[in-house]
Amino acid sequence: MRVAVLDLGTNSTRLLVADVQDGRVRELERKTTITRLGQDVDRTGRLADEAMERVYDAVAEYRKLIDDVEAERVVAIATSAVRDSSNGGEFRETLRTRFGIEAYAIPGEAEARLTFLGATSARPDDHEPTLVIDIGGGSTEFVIGRPGRDPDFHVSTQAGSVRQTERHVDHDPPREDELTALAEEVRQTIEAENPPKVRDGVERGIAVAGTATSLAAVAQELEPYDAGKVDGYALRRTEVERMLDRLASVPLEEREQIRGLHPRRAPTIVAGTVILLEAMRAFGLQEVETSEADILHGAALETVPDNG
Repeated sequence: MRVAVLDLGTNSTRLLVADVQDGRVRELERKTTITRLGQDVDRTGRLADEAMERVYDAVAEYRKLIDDVEAERVVAIATSAVRDSSNGGEFRETLRTRFGIEAYAIPGEAEARLTFLGATSARPDDHEPTLVIDIGGGSTEFVIGRPGRDPDFHVSTQAGSVRQTERHVDHDPPREDELTALAEEVRQTIEAENPPKVRDGVERGIAVAGTATSLAAVAQELEPYDAGKVDGYALRRTEVERMLDRLASVPLEEREQIRGLHPRRAPTIVAGTVILLEAMRAFGLQEVETSEADILHGAALETVPDNG
């Protein structure tokens, strides 16, 4: 079955068009637009009008592509920003009436399960307890389990790259005290919501979504971006520490020019890197594997039963 999956995230609006058969996902199209739907949601509790318009513009483009490739089914999922906003229902109604797209504001449990399914579906079932870290704009999901099975543990935290940037970063480049406060809140959040027994049982980590894939691209100085070199790249903790020092030491204008980093990710990449680094420290991981497969792939797989 040809499936189109839209992810209406806090920082980006993404599209995957894929043929799904026998538990395998064959990508045909993949698009990402930085729309920052979660702009000011942490402060106001509402989706900003200009942020919603940015998403509508992106979805209009995606709708044309979906129609051109004759997708048999369209699935749209909305995560943290829409869940946390008082006008998320109005936003979803506009998507329905304007584009004929039914978007579901899925709970954190469903987000975790789909992310884990997508990130581990193509990985070998080696029975190692695996942590999947999904750093979004409004939240970060920590999902633990063994590939090929439903996860054993998950938690959705408020440690998102957009949310933490808006809470802590007021200077460009960020001041040392801002970075310290940001890291401290993230550290406390991770440790409070992931008990020591859970953290100690993890043997390997997989990091998905824009922060992790951007860091893998920056580490390899990929220009243009090469998904084949990003997927499966081993990000070492020492490497993440060095990149954080570099990213946080320069103003936004200079950060936007760093090879491998999409300019529109530059405003939130420092906070995202802090979140990844604190997660690796909390779980005792010296490296994490980056994955291009994530919640988009999980939603595609769930839409089409495995007949293999």
